[in-house]
Amino acid sequence: MLSKIFTCAVLGLESQLIELETAISAHFPGFFMVGLPDKAIEESKERVNLAIKNSGFNFPRSKVTINLAPADLHKEGTGYDLPIALGILLASSQIQIPDLEKSLFVGELALDGKLRHTNGVLPIAIFAKENNFEKIFIPQADVAEASLVHGIQIYPIASLQDLVNFFIQQKNIQPITAGLNDKNLIEDPDLKYEYDMAYVKGQEQAKRALEIAAAGGHNVRMSGPPGSGKTMLARAMTSILPTMTADESLEVTKIYSVAGLLSPQKPLINQRPFRSPHHTSSGVALVGGGQVPKPGEITLAHRGVLFLDEFPEFPRTVLENLRQPLEDGVITISRAKASYTFPARVTLIASQNPCPCGYYGDPYHECTCSPGQVIKYQKKISGPLLDRIDLHIEVPRVKIEKLTSDQVAEPSVEIRQRVQRARDLQSQRYKGLNIFTNSELGAKQIREFCQLNSEAQQLLNSALQQLHLSARGYHRTLKVARTIADLNQQDEIQSEHIAEALQYREKAE
Repeated sequence: MLSKIFTCAVLGLESQLIELETAISAHFPGFFMVGLPDKAIEESKERVNLAIKNSGFNFPRSKVTINLAPADLHKEGTGYDLPIALGILLASSQIQIPDLEKSLFVGELALDGKLRHTNGVLPIAIFAKENNFEKIFIPQADVAEASLVHGIQIYPIASLQDLVNFFIQQKNIQPITAGLNDKNLIEDPDLKYEYDMAYVKGQEQAKRALEIAAAGGHNVRMSGPPGSGKTMLARAMTSILPTMTADESLEVTKIYSVAGLLSPQKPLINQRPFRSPHHTSSGVALVGGGQVPKPGEITLAHRGVLFLDEFPEFPRTVLENLRQPLEDGVITISRAKASYTFPARVTLIASQNPCPCGYYGDPYHECTCSPGQVIKYQKKISGPLLDRIDLHIEVPRVKIEKLTSDQVAEPSVEIRQRVQRARDLQSQRYKGLNIFTNSELGAKQIREFCQLNSEAQQLLNSALQQLHLSARGYHRTLKVARTIADLNQQDEIQSEHIAEALQYREKAE
């Protein structure tokens, strides 16, 4: 007997249809699986065998052959357990189901036949909808995640026995049809950010730079002595970022679904991510990879903040991996059999001390480093990488008067309102262009949307000659000026916007 079940393979963040064919023949008993399965799928033989028996059915005492088509595509994961078990029951004539052409099955089986959480359910549900499948059968634990996709019937399955009983009409399972909407995106009104700009003493220039970065999605590098507030400023960044759009939220949730980092209690990510990898992290941990590539920290920070504390302490080879994704907003990982593309549109915030001891240029604390040590330390970050950072700011020691003052600074909620207004302008301006922020503008869009008046153009031309800006530096200055103009609710870029944008460029240029 032969049966065919449809399931899905998750490749990077995308899915591909898998036809799971099961054949049972009257030969010496055996269980064979072909179609490039990985170790986890190979081990499903024992899980499926016991799950079928513990669900009240018989495992065939014949030759069982499972084919995962297309046969030249590498498959990995435990989500094939449920379709394998169902295929065996169909091929052995223990159950009969008339039509499964429009149904998709995914789920990991426990030895007692119950279904467990499976990674990547959201991209599979999106694939099912886009490819006109009417029904998707998934573990009960993953229903909230899959229900973010509308236009498809989602059946929550608790066990293999429940699935069979549903098909033989001994159990009624109501499908769920929901979908992502504005209500899903409403943030918790009781949400309290651990870090708020109101409690950062002084550092007005740094706060202004972070406001610009939040409004336009620009990268920032902060330099200053230990204890000046760099880390606190970076962690307070999430409190001034604007609310995520539906597209952004679904995009980030999809990443976390594949990475297996979604919480069952909160299947939708509606707050911008903040990732802070340690400086001992490897290049693979930062940008993604592995034998079967998985998202790295830069992808997990997509549409949020990637904070690299102690920037020069990261190995230079690791940091150089950031150059291409910071420029393009995506990272492509190539393997012999396939290439995987992950989104990487992040706001990079890097912080560093000015020298190994941390006190170079500090008027109150003597630096113990030699000039050679200072130069060597500052040269750890390559010029091409620095050129991809829009805002370079000094974070000096906080003065005693401000540190001991009881006065509370401007709270994050007020800064966030200005940032949100600037983002709303950008959203309206770039509607239909698949551009969310000013930092994503290409050369063609810069020419169209970054219009300068004559005085601003003259100032920028003068800066090009005196500061020796690269072409990238020129374009990034324009994009920062565009964001500053948006914060001021102005359509045309003025000279004061260019002047402020230029002051954030790397001084060594």
